[in-house]
This record gives sequence, C-alpha cells and structure tokens, in this order.
Amino acid sequence: MQYQSTRDKNLKSGSAQAVLNGLAPDGGLYTMPSFDEARFDYREVLDLDTFAMSARILSKLLPDFSEEEMTKLVHDGYAGKFETDHLTPTVSVGEDHILELFRGPTSAFKDVALSMLPRLMTAAKGKCGFTDEIMILTATSGDTGKAAMEGFCNVPGTRIIVFYPYGGVSAVQQAQMATQAGENVCVCAVRGNFDDAQTGVKNIFASVGREGLLKGKGVSLSSANSINIGRLAPQVVYYYRSYADLVKAGRIRTGDKVDFVVPTGNFGDILAGYFAKEMGLPVGKLVCASNANNVLTDFLRTGRYDRRRPFYKTVSPSMDILVSSNLERLLYLLSGDDKLVAGLMKSLSEEGAYEVPAEVLEKLHELLWAGCCDDEAAKAAIGKVWREDHYLCDTHTAVAWDVAQQYKKENPAHNAVVVLSTASPYKFPAAVLEGIGERAKGDEFDVMEQLYDVTGVPVPKNLASLREREVRHRDVIERDEMLDYVLGKAAAKK
Repeated sequence: MQYQSTRDKNLKSGSAQAVLNGLAPDGGLYTMPSFDEARFDYREVLDLDTFAMSARILSKLLPDFSEEEMTKLVHDGYAGKFETDHLTPTVSVGEDHILELFRGPTSAFKDVALSMLPRLMTAAKGKCGFTDEIMILTATSGDTGKAAMEGFCNVPGTRIIVFYPYGGVSAVQQAQMATQAGENVCVCAVRGNFDDAQTGVKNIFASVGREGLLKGKGVSLSSANSINIGRLAPQVVYYYRSYADLVKAGRIRTGDKVDFVVPTGNFGDILAGYFAKEMGLPVGKLVCASNANNVLTDFLRTGRYDRRRPFYKTVSPSMDILVSSNLERLLYLLSGDDKLVAGLMKSLSEEGAYEVPAEVLEKLHELLWAGCCDDEAAKAAIGKVWREDHYLCDTHTAVAWDVAQQYKKENPAHNAVVVLSTASPYKFPAAVLEGIGERAKGDEFDVMEQLYDVTGVPVPKNLASLREREVRHRDVIERDEMLDYVLGKAAAKK
C-alpha cells in the first residue's frame, strides 16, 4: 500500500518513508487513498491484550512493518511506561463511559502515540537506508510537547525541538516541558498562539525543502505532530481497546455500534476514530467537541471553514486552535480529490477561509456531529460529574462530556456513548478545583495539593515531583525567528 499526498496523489511514499518525512514534499499530509488493504474483521482482536492488538492494527496501517516486527516495537514502546499494560482503560460513569487516555508517563493522551513514534522512526531509518540525524520539529498546544520530548529523550540519531505559545499553556504543562532532561531535547516559547507556532513549523519545512537549507549537513527534518502518520496510527488502537472493553463488561454486544465523543483541536484524535471505522470497527457517530474556539463546530454544521475570528484563551488550552491540520486528511478521504483539497488549503492560507462542496458536507454530516462548550459550562460539567458520580475529570474531558449530553438530547436514539478523556485533571488543577466549588489558593503546584486534599484522587507521580525539578529550557522568541532558531540548532553540535 502506497501513501500519497492529500494535495497531489502522484506524490507517493511507502509507510516507512512517510513516517520519516512527516509532511509530504508539497506540504500536504500523507494518507492512504482508501482503507481497502487495511480493513479486517474487528472480532479477531477483541480478545487480544493491548500489545497484541496494537501490533495487529499498526501493521495493517503501516504495512512496511510486519506484525512480527511491530510486536517488538510495541513492546519496546510501551512496556513499563504506563500505569498498566492495558494502557487505556474504559470506565463507566453514570449511563456513559469514559476512555481514560492519560495513564501514561506524561498524563496525556499523546503518550499513546509518542511512546511509539520514536520506535517507528528508528526502525524506518533502517528500512529506508537513512543515515541523516533526524531533527523533530513539533508545535504544541500543551500536551504534545512534553510527550514528544519524553518519547524522543536520548533516542540515538534524533534531536527534537518543541515550540509552544508563550503564555498559552497551563503552568503545569509549561513546567513539564521546561524541566525535561535529555541531551537531544529543546523547547522554546513563541510569542503568539498555537496556530502561529504550528504555521511556523510548516513554513520551516517548506523553506528547508524549497531552498535546500540543510542539504549536505547530515540533518533531516521530521514531525511528531499528528500531521505525521506515525503519530496518528497508534491512536486508532484505543478505539478498538475501548470497544473490546465494553463487550467484555457486558455493556454492549459484539456488533453494536458505539458513539465516540472527542474533545478536538487539531482533529487528529477524532480522525483516528474515522480510521477505526473505515477499518471495520462498529463506530456509530463521531462527535466533535470544541471549546469557545468553535471553528470546527461551525464548519461541520455549515461546510464553511473560517479561521478569521477571535482567538480565546480558555481553561482547555490544548483545544485553543483555529487551524485544524488533520481535517485536510478527512477532506481528501471523503472527496478523493487532491486538486480540491489543494485549492481549499491554498484558500485557507491566503484568504483565511474555504467552503466545501455540498456532497462533501453531506458526507461530513453522515459521519460527524458537532457541538461546543465554553469555560463556564465546562466547569459546571466538572462539578456535576464529581457530585453525581464521584469522578474527577479535566477541563478538556469536561468539554466533551457537556457536548455528549447535548448530542444525546438531540439524538435520543443514540448508541452507547464513550467520552475520550485526554488529560489528567492535575494538569489543570485550578480550573478543576473551581469546577467542584472550591477556591484555588497559591500557585498551580499548591493547587494540585489542594485538589488532592479535597478529592483524594491520587496525583500522578510524574506531576507530583515537578516543583522540585530543575528548569532547563527558558528560550522565548518571536514568530519570525523560528527558522533561524532551527537552523542554529541544526548547525550546533549535540
């Protein structure tokens, strides 16, 4: 199976090379043209443990790797890093279910993919005869950065630079990144928002490719954002894991459809659910949950994507995004039209907006339902779930929970509902504490202790020790300095 660019289907690559490249040469995203070769009987994996399930699914999505090879990569990527080898448990809360994706080494859902990506990249280097050092460039709205640095920390033949919006992540998220150890890791704040950082990274890829700025220097760029298919593919697995857990618990019967509600920013997490559906898992509706930055809600209802709107800093900062990169993959897969997608992305870049054809919007409506939730409603959801079900959720999960209730009210014939929980509540302790009716006191580390005292919910070990760790990264730059910053790091000796 050959991957191809969303903007030019003639630009093709094997799955290993696609993982190495991150972005296609024309700035498009690599995707398969269809799921025909990846489709299989989902019942084959329902009784497998998570490691075996992962190896089976990932070898289908990335066929340059055999299932035997993938079995070793999965073990090396996950063993001993999560709270349990189950990785992502599903728990019942009230009449619905929560898929807990934050039980990994950095307490965020990105751990599932970013524990695997370094293994996939190093294996891909061997398959492709690639000798350059790989420099990973990543923009983060909060969670990707720490998870990426943790995953790539001291991995031979790699370096990683993470850019995050200055003042645009929680204090806990910033401390996680600023204290990251490792000889090959670097993190830098960018004055602007996440979209500025993400656009800057994309522009660096374009400039380096167009002008050959790293040619002959023994360094090649790649990405750890979900624009990289190697980042996206591991996220497909937890949809299968959740479905299998619901079957085993007697909550559904094999063959029943399940509706998944996903707190969404860059559209990667929900796109993984679409991949699972196309591979054969009985996925019902995919519900896209946005915060006050509700560009996706408006688009999925009207077919018009318009990023020219106010940008809000919210208590769910990982969703503070106005340009959802992974949506490009879905538009290509639904339309099959690379020229259409190239035109839409050009319009978005140059004019700030685009509108999809009516037939594409119809397909989007068949697949997705969309809703949004502001900060006050999210905090209210945190309090309600805590009071009624004694379950403590973070701000992003609360957005999804609130939208799930909206969805159920408008769709009374809904299937079983699973809400994806993307982060530990201790990454956003002040907002969570306010949500359960308490007043936060002191800095966010004091508030973490206060939240534990009030709820008794354990603080993840990786977060509990943050306050005592040495700050290693303090760089802050302007948006137009990102390229020079990367070139300087590329030229420097490790």
